[in-house]
Amino acid sequence: MSFIAKPRVHHPELPKNALGLTRRDYEGANSTLCAGCGHDSITAAIVEACWANSVAPQDVVKLSGIGCSSKTTAYFVGGAHGFNSVHGRMPSVATGANAANRRLHYIGVSGDGDSLSIGLGQFCHAIRRNVNMVYLLENNGVYGLTKGQFSASADVGSTAKKGEVNEQPPIDPVQLALTLGAGFVARSFSGDKAQLVPLIQAALHHRGFALIDVLSPCVTFNDHEGSTRSYAYSREHYEEAVHADFVPRVPEIAVDYAPGSTLPVTLHDGSQVVLHKVDAAYDPTDRSAALARIVEKQKHQEYLTGLLYISPEQVELHQLSNTVDLPLNQLPYAALNPGSASLAKTLARFR
Repeated sequence: MSFIAKPRVHHPELPKNALGLTRRDYEGANSTLCAGCGHDSITAAIVEACWANSVAPQDVVKLSGIGCSSKTTAYFVGGAHGFNSVHGRMPSVATGANAANRRLHYIGVSGDGDSLSIGLGQFCHAIRRNVNMVYLLENNGVYGLTKGQFSASADVGSTAKKGEVNEQPPIDPVQLALTLGAGFVARSFSGDKAQLVPLIQAALHHRGFALIDVLSPCVTFNDHEGSTRSYAYSREHYEEAVHADFVPRVPEIAVDYAPGSTLPVTLHDGSQVVLHKVDAAYDPTDRSAALARIVEKQKHQEYLTGLLYISPEQVELHQLSNTVDLPLNQLPYAALNPGSASLAKTLARFR
């Protein structure tokens, strides 16, 4: 996979953060995602949050798995460290990297297919271990790289590109994270930059696992079987010389609505999602109340958005494991290899 680098030309009047860097310094390669994809809006929010937090690019670690969402890491903070893992295995790579160097900022980007199907077990254990990382789940309900099959987050009654109706109940990552004990749980919409940016900023400051589930519309799989202008119909009725796709340009979906209000958002295919933003009286420190409020809104087919739950007192991975303050990759060889006698004593504890 090749990426197109952006020109490194900065306007001299661009605002700078505390490190003397502009927003352009937090960008990556040009996106190869479909025009209008919600994932690109999430990328822009990550760029804005990292710039506003004055995070040094060399102190950022970007991690991903497989899927459209996992391409996102190429498009922000080009000067950061990065690792693109295999399908569903990003959490274990993030755990190992975090154990080796606790002084960096870890941003994991995944999708609903990557995290809620093949990677569900790893996702759960990253929460259980309270790995100190920001986990952005770009949630569009389909497998975008393999032609739009339902993912595990697809709602009952939703229709696929070819007309199939999903009859299986979805896995809700927000409810799952709450029941597993996550200390920072939020949900947002890719087009709501005013809400998403401060959520990412807060997640970067949180010690422990911070989940942000971001509803992110897929612009490619909105055409359905039966349309004479659909991709499927065209391929069935025309001789194909070269197999190629054309994705029409569509505008980005952006919203702005007040705390405590409800907003129906019309997607590119004419369907709607209904967002309800938490108000100032909402208590994000009450886990049971948060879960009850999410379930209550789902009964009305609404998605509750905002910071849904946070527990600043939770013990994170390094405290749980009683690791040393110095990152493991900076420890001298003698400390990392105490000898066969110490190893035998350690192994004896597990017999």
